[in-house]
Amino acid sequence: MAKVVKQIRDTAEKVRARILRNRKPSMSVPVRSLSNVSYKPRQGFFKLNGARVERTLTVNTAKTFAQTLRMMALSKMHVEKGKHSSKREAYYISKNWGDARFGEQSESDSIMDDVEAMLAVNREQLHFRADEHGGSVAGEMVVIDRDRKTGKKIEIDCAKFGSGSYTVPSVVEHLQFRTKARFVLCVETSGTFERLVEEGYANRAHCVLVAMGGVPSRACRRFVRRLSDAHDIPVYVFTDGDPYGYFNIYRTLKVGSGNAAHLNEYFCVPRARFLGVTPKDIQDFNLKDCTHPLQPTDIKRANDALKNDPFVQRHKEWQQAIHMLLKMGKRVEQQAFAKHGLEYVVEKYLPAKLKNPRSFLP
Repeated sequence: MAKVVKQIRDTAEKVRARILRNRKPSMSVPVRSLSNVSYKPRQGFFKLNGARVERTLTVNTAKTFAQTLRMMALSKMHVEKGKHSSKREAYYISKNWGDARFGEQSESDSIMDDVEAMLAVNREQLHFRADEHGGSVAGEMVVIDRDRKTGKKIEIDCAKFGSGSYTVPSVVEHLQFRTKARFVLCVETSGTFERLVEEGYANRAHCVLVAMGGVPSRACRRFVRRLSDAHDIPVYVFTDGDPYGYFNIYRTLKVGSGNAAHLNEYFCVPRARFLGVTPKDIQDFNLKDCTHPLQPTDIKRANDALKNDPFVQRHKEWQQAIHMLLKMGKRVEQQAFAKHGLEYVVEKYLPAKLKNPRSFLP
């Protein structure tokens, strides 16, 4: 962590040096958006291009400038003391910063992201942790953690939680894994995850199940990435059949996002493939009477992906799937398979799909 402290000190020294020379201090921050990323399959993730924003201290930027410096100072203090704070705690700590305090957590989150991008480190290295749930895990795998007090290794068998599941911690870098699973299945909704657990799917298919709980947290993405890399296990993703599931959830897991492009190399799973639910599945598995009309937000998200998403623009398969979805004007949820019976998703749908993983969307 000495590197992080040095980076913070160096940045602060540059600001101080410019002030002493009677020059306006400035800080350079990468532009975090899809317009400033590129995607190449060999890289496997969205990578930042060169666009940056130069923040110069002026009357109009004084508050943001001060907040950025205070956030770096808070991180430095955490690192030196061996402490961590949640994003929510960091927001409340700012209430002691006078005029530099944040009015809403969204403001402090944004500054924290800027500091990450500026220093080219991740939030965990800055000793901040997320507030969100890290994800649930069940199946044929042992997670090797350590005791906080003694440092001794603790083995956690994810197949022995009964009707419950293992929860991914906010920091996963220290974890190790032991598994003979054939694949990892990442599931969008907790409801479908619970259905698979209740039906004993992990044992049937010899796999590891991961509930993403919507857009997967960074801890969840990093957990799956480290597990997949450590044991060379394929990762399949099972979401609702709608633009949100395809791009906000699957695309984020596989190649990252524009907003976090400075970290995508570490928080994405390039080998992930999309199992379903695809627009074609609506026809193949007789779900036409279980669909819902696409909402205006769905249509906008789909068209935006076709027009602006480098990942979609690279893969004709995804372009064809989106056009098919828009033509149908329908979306479908994972739980729709319950039309055929609660066991159908385990006994029919997943086995049928897994017979030909090469046909999965990229």
